[in-house]
Amino acid sequence: MATQPASSFYFPAPRAQKFCSQCAAHITYLTPPDDNRLRAVCESCGAVHYQNPRNVVGVLPVWEDKILLCRRGIEPRYDKWTLPAGFMELGETTAQGAMRETQEEAGAQIELGPLYTVIDVPHAEQVHFFYLAQVLSPDLAPGPESLEARFFTEDEIPWPELAFRTVITTLEHYLEDKKHGHFKPGAHPPVHYYEVSLPKRDY
Repeated sequence: MATQPASSFYFPAPRAQKFCSQCAAHITYLTPPDDNRLRAVCESCGAVHYQNPRNVVGVLPVWEDKILLCRRGIEPRYDKWTLPAGFMELGETTAQGAMRETQEEAGAQIELGPLYTVIDVPHAEQVHFFYLAQVLSPDLAPGPESLEARFFTEDEIPWPELAFRTVITTLEHYLEDKKHGHFKPGAHPPVHYYEVSLPKRDY
């Protein structure tokens, strides 16, 4: 059961622009010369506002064979469990963003490992990157975006309560690779690259 109510002001920022951020004139959607698709174009000042996929970065953190999950304190998927992850910020690498999100959401100290899953989510206009990580201490201090953070054994993973399909598939790959010995000393775990195509509410 949730320990606090979901935010009453959650509303995802629209991707489609109505006004030019340079001169505030109305935006027109058209295909500019030498381009091949519709763009947000300001016919007043000539600015072309390109929209590109957003990167989500996170980690699969492990402590003594247990997996660290966070229970979301924000929308979307309030009260559901997830791996520590969030949108990459300007000026940081995917690895830096993954470590920052882990600190913000779980308060966990980690040693970042290799890139593990790269997941195209075209219907949500996103790409998700998950790194493997070793947790250095069992002490956790989840931030305001998490209701709690907890370590789970394989048998305890709350599959029906996981927040996103990219989290589910990353965990599925991890358990399968572990079964085949890909995380033993000297082994090199594979990088999984794939696409998740589902309705937006289920990614």
